[in-house]
Amino acid sequence: MADPHATTKPTAADGRRRTRLLILMAVIVMVPAGFGFITKFVEFVRTLRGDEAGGFTILPIVTYLAVAAGFLCLLVWAAMGGMFHDIERPKYTMLENEAKLDQPTR
Repeated sequence: MADPHATTKPTAADGRRRTRLLILMAVIVMVPAGFGFITKFVEFVRTLRGDEAGGFTILPIVTYLAVAAGFLCLLVWAAMGGMFHDIERPKYTMLENEAKLDQPTR
């Protein structure tokens, strides 16, 4: 009987396909988000030039940029560290450990 937790080794073609899919999904998310951010940033600059009362909004925008840059750095660090190479293995490891713990001890 085959082991239900056994995984097959991904091929290079699978890796390229996953990479392309990831890039496509990132573009689908990042392009509209970037467009929205640029639009709001242009509105912000126009507000600063035309209305002195709009200057109080600089702190939330700088905070937003700092947090976004931090998350971007974490994402790059995780990707460069190989944390997304095998995302399926941890769940199987957890199930194997649980099966070991459920076995009666002597």
